[in-house]
Amino acid sequence: MLFDVDGVLLDSTEAHRRVWDAWAGLRGLNADAVWPLTFGRRPEDTVRLAAPELDPSQERLVLDQLLDQQQHAFPAVDGAVELLLGLPGDAWAIVTSGDRVSVHARFAAADLPLPRVQVYGGDVVQAKPAPECYLKAAAALGLDPSACLVVEDAPAGVAAGKAAGCRVAGFTSTHDRDGLRPADLFFGTHADTAAYLQAESQYLRLALAHAGSNSRHCAHRRLDFLDTPPAS
Repeated sequence: MLFDVDGVLLDSTEAHRRVWDAWAGLRGLNADAVWPLTFGRRPEDTVRLAAPELDPSQERLVLDQLLDQQQHAFPAVDGAVELLLGLPGDAWAIVTSGDRVSVHARFAAADLPLPRVQVYGGDVVQAKPAPECYLKAAAALGLDPSACLVVEDAPAGVAAGKAAGCRVAGFTSTHDRDGLRPADLFFGTHADTAAYLQAESQYLRLALAHAGSNSRHCAHRRLDFLDTPPAS
């Protein structure tokens, strides 16, 4: 599984909204117009969209200073700690537009474990909605992208996962289902995520137990029940 971070594992919406509202005020911009541009994007990319006349690198320094004032405002999303602690460390990755230092600090403060594979905004040339980040994560796990499930709360992230050839679960913490299409399925909470994992695990065990020589084919078959999204 390939997890986005903000809005999926860290409840960062309120803190980020305060930061971007403050930045918009400093630059004389409409905060309500800037906010939708932030989801799933690196700060520099948001600056390029919101104020192309400004230097993204310089504005990133301003944003980092504003973020430093919010370091203790990033709790874990409900159920995220338990979910991740139940996953083998080599079975999942985080894929975020954030930076390594900030994410590590926030994960430590929220008691979230870190996986072996971590892809950050600075690790790619083309950020979400380009597929590079998810292709990089799948390769680091030694998996074909089609074998990976991306969990994303932002339209740009959903687009990145789909473009990479992954199945995508829209996590409806910051956008509703309509805003996250064309996701393949939807999770409203991490109880839904855990239920998905349990159902998939049971299916694979049955396939391997009963398919005999065809077990490899059956175990990798598309899971039809996933086309009916869990309730959110």
